[in-house]
Amino acid sequence: MPTESDRISNNQGTIFDRFIDRRQTDSIKWSKYHGNNVIPLWIADMDFPSPKAVSDAICKRAEHGIFGYGIVPESLVEAVIQRMERLYHWQIEPGWIVWLPGLVPGINLACRAVGNDEDRVLTTIPVYPPFLTAPGYCRRRLTTVEMHVSQGKWQIDFQGLQKAVTPDTSLFLLCNPHNPTGRIFSRGELESMADICLRHDLVICSDEIHCDLLLRPDLNHIPMACLGNEVAERTITLMAPSKTFNIPGLGCSMAIIPNRELRARFKSSMSGIIPDVNIMGFVAAEAAFRDNSDWLEQLLKYLRVNSQLVYDSINKLPGLSMQKVEATYLAWIKVEQPNINEPAEFFKQAGVGLSDGRNFGAPGFIRLNFGCQRDLLQKALHRMAHALSKC
Repeated sequence: MPTESDRISNNQGTIFDRFIDRRQTDSIKWSKYHGNNVIPLWIADMDFPSPKAVSDAICKRAEHGIFGYGIVPESLVEAVIQRMERLYHWQIEPGWIVWLPGLVPGINLACRAVGNDEDRVLTTIPVYPPFLTAPGYCRRRLTTVEMHVSQGKWQIDFQGLQKAVTPDTSLFLLCNPHNPTGRIFSRGELESMADICLRHDLVICSDEIHCDLLLRPDLNHIPMACLGNEVAERTITLMAPSKTFNIPGLGCSMAIIPNRELRARFKSSMSGIIPDVNIMGFVAAEAAFRDNSDWLEQLLKYLRVNSQLVYDSINKLPGLSMQKVEATYLAWIKVEQPNINEPAEFFKQAGVGLSDGRNFGAPGFIRLNFGCQRDLLQKALHRMAHALSKC
């Protein structure tokens, strides 16, 4: 009987080396450049098949033939509780979990649930674009503090963060592991952020969707809520299996909120606007959270090689630079070529579709998704090099 490891690796390479054509599958990632010779390396969506256990579970559920409204399976709740205990020694209760059809709604709900109209929401930039748009959608005002590079890493400006807090600041939005810089924040860094929030009575919404995608084996993910009861009581933790197991289209995420009053406000903000998670999302999430350790181990090995390939290639190109990626499958690249005014458009014309740094609050940067087959990645990097050689 073949094992999951056998299915992942064989004499022809791994499942991650196999190109799967997504051009006729209504994929947002691949449809964006339909009809153009552009390699899409933009949206955070990998080009790898999900674990076999996930597709098997979906097929088995589909055989039933009826797809009505669903409820959260108790077995899924138990899988989440066990996972938090196993990975982080975090003992959570079933009632703390609020299920969502996506993580982005969770960011918006946090902005709605915390504070009052015209309150300020604090975050750092660059950052995942919904962090920058959610406050405005929820009648809040956005305050941003720029991160900076020091000792080869993107760092939080703690002094700037402290100064940016005003009496009407009520919420701090954190992304950890960080999108787009790829940082895994240390315990000390998290404690410094938490200390600012405690002193100023801020609620913390911590987006931890990339928590399994750790490219440095010597580093661990630490949930913000695990810093102690006082921090946990003011933290909304957002997680999902979607990035790790490449199932974002199935729409199943969760907010873990220990504080009863905060959880009630969060759930009240959902009323009438947030749909339930669909039954296939529940099925896929449970299958993903069960034992797929072999698949994930092989994925991380593949991504580590891709990450190093991008790092080495980008830092050899004139006018481009990046820091090493500690987590995620996203490279954050600075473009300082004087002849390039709009980097994303420049590289699109060269046949590589990248995310525009302006959407992350950082003009002059691009984000590259290296969660794809290595041959395709090498082709994209070659196109970028060729385009730069003509500047």
